[in-house]
Amino acid sequence: MHSRNDPPAIRILVIKTGTTVKSLLARGEDFELWFRDGMELKQSQVAVCNVYLDEPLPDLGTIDGIVITGSPAFLTDLAPWNFVAADYLRQAHKYGMPILGICYGHQLLAWAFGGRVDFNPRGREIGSVDIDLSEAAETDTLFSGYPSEFCVQVSHLQSVIELPESATLLASNDYDHNHGFRLGERTWCLQFHPEFTAEITRAYIRERATEIAAEGLDPQALLTRVQETETAASLLQRFVSIVEQNSRSA
Repeated sequence: MHSRNDPPAIRILVIKTGTTVKSLLARGEDFELWFRDGMELKQSQVAVCNVYLDEPLPDLGTIDGIVITGSPAFLTDLAPWNFVAADYLRQAHKYGMPILGICYGHQLLAWAFGGRVDFNPRGREIGSVDIDLSEAAETDTLFSGYPSEFCVQVSHLQSVIELPESATLLASNDYDHNHGFRLGERTWCLQFHPEFTAEITRAYIRERATEIAAEGLDPQALLTRVQETETAASLLQRFVSIVEQNSRSA
């Protein structure tokens, strides 16, 4: 949303809805660092707002795009900051600003626009899994040119159970029908984590191994199946390109 006279470098806001697991936090890692690295942006190009700590969100005129992170929280708890974030995201969407919601961010956007989020009746989805793209994805700005099926990293208990009425379905699998969708032309919602490497996904499985085993899943088998997901990771660079193009045309 910068003017034509502004410097060409874009600025993306990372809205944090929580933090990563303790073992990764202890190493100084968290969502905003993974997004910055994955999008190949300089530190000065990334603004961070810990909305879950009630930090104020910046003026939309100071940023060019938005990413909303995952979280250990459950959206159905409806903490007050969710309403603040939802209002902000609806305004950004109205302005046509590119938005990318990941995991909790995906669910937050669905809820903000009238969809329904709840615990997935199939239980937890964690590890490296395949998703299938819909026919609509073939002409989608973010997904066009991608293979019809590719591997992604996941870690979630809740899902978007019902899409907003205006949503365009983009990605599904047997566990979660609504793995990816779009609102309007520039708001994308992904249940999977393009910012996760195989190492990060393994850390999540190890951190939650006790709960995973109690739910009837095999943590070791899940660890064995983890793989790098370069195709999914490249979506972050595609999103940056969309933000850049949108900024130039603003």
